[in-house]
Amino acid sequence: MKALIIVDIQNDFLPGGVLAVRNGDAVIPIINKLQSQFDLVVATQDWHPADHKSFASMHPGKKIFDEIKLNGLPQVLWPDHCVQETEGAEFSSMLDTKKIEAIFRKGMDNNVDSYSGFFDNGKKKATGMGAYLKGRGITSIYVCGLAADYCVNFTALDGLELGFDSTIITDATLPINEGNFKKIIEDFKSTGGQEIRSDAI
Repeated sequence: MKALIIVDIQNDFLPGGVLAVRNGDAVIPIINKLQSQFDLVVATQDWHPADHKSFASMHPGKKIFDEIKLNGLPQVLWPDHCVQETEGAEFSSMLDTKKIEAIFRKGMDNNVDSYSGFFDNGKKKATGMGAYLKGRGITSIYVCGLAADYCVNFTALDGLELGFDSTIITDATLPINEGNFKKIIEDFKSTGGQEIRSDAI
């Protein structure tokens, strides 16, 4: 049984959003087309309180993309994004959501960021997605969405740790930093992950 995990196709990560991935909306038609090929489709959603400590605005004197330590963990400071109940946090209207059976929200604890759809960055709290997938008999996960170098990558890596066969669909994801993408995929494969293009599924 295989599941498609659609990561953070939210307005703030799309062109015109405050933390836009370049050409991020280009992956949406591919993701929409893919959904019918999976036994289960789930999605993740960044869902931050307005005072989240990963926001540069919460640290006077710091700038967006500065790095700090937050509760002992390295933390990139982001623009305020995907704030709960805002338009920026909503899924793109272009995303077909009819087949999405469950949505797992992350980043709700204002003291720790959450890139992965499975856990917060400190691995202290689970979102419940791992147990849900296992409860549905899923053995293989295919991860797509935004952004490749953060939330897609960490979701795929945590899926491996939880015992799933984990694959990143490379043409259904795009990175914030394009220069990192190739290395991220190579590192992911070196830990047992796989890559595939959507037309090979």
